[in-house]
Amino acid sequence: MQEYLEACKAVTTHGVSGEVKVELWCDSAAFLSGFSRLYRGPQGQNPIGLVKVRPHKNMALLTLEGVHDPEAARELVGTVFYIARAEAKLPKGHYFKADLLGLPVVDAASGRVYGTIASVTRPAAQDIYTVRDETGAETLFPAVKPFLKQVDLENGRVLVEPIPGMFTEAENGDRP
Repeated sequence: MQEYLEACKAVTTHGVSGEVKVELWCDSAAFLSGFSRLYRGPQGQNPIGLVKVRPHKNMALLTLEGVHDPEAARELVGTVFYIARAEAKLPKGHYFKADLLGLPVVDAASGRVYGTIASVTRPAAQDIYTVRDETGAETLFPAVKPFLKQVDLENGRVLVEPIPGMFTEAENGDRP
């Protein structure tokens, strides 16, 4: 398991006081505000104090220790910020998306393995898993209750109950 997880990326500056606008890669600005420091490297390098987080449209604005003007904030644009897994407090039954990557997606009824999770995105109200099979073909899988039966991190798998055709090509001339 990764000790440090990607949380956000600085995309621009905001205002004259040195705020940094970030694209959130974690659940929310509220989740990010639970941390007192961020790291500027995947191994926990270059920690920086996190003073304040506030939501801004679909992003967040960060006030960071030692960053008090637009010039200092501009130097951080493009930086990926990480959080320490050990400092995160997740509610029971919740997990990090990074922990899903590479897990096999298994039919809960038949045991058939459809592939492994290659990526997790959230383009709308729910997560979408990109499941890559052994041939490299990808299927977008909506991670919603009717289809997603269990994320079993202990046994390293994701149990699903797909509808017919979800992981196979359309049959009987039903191709789009």
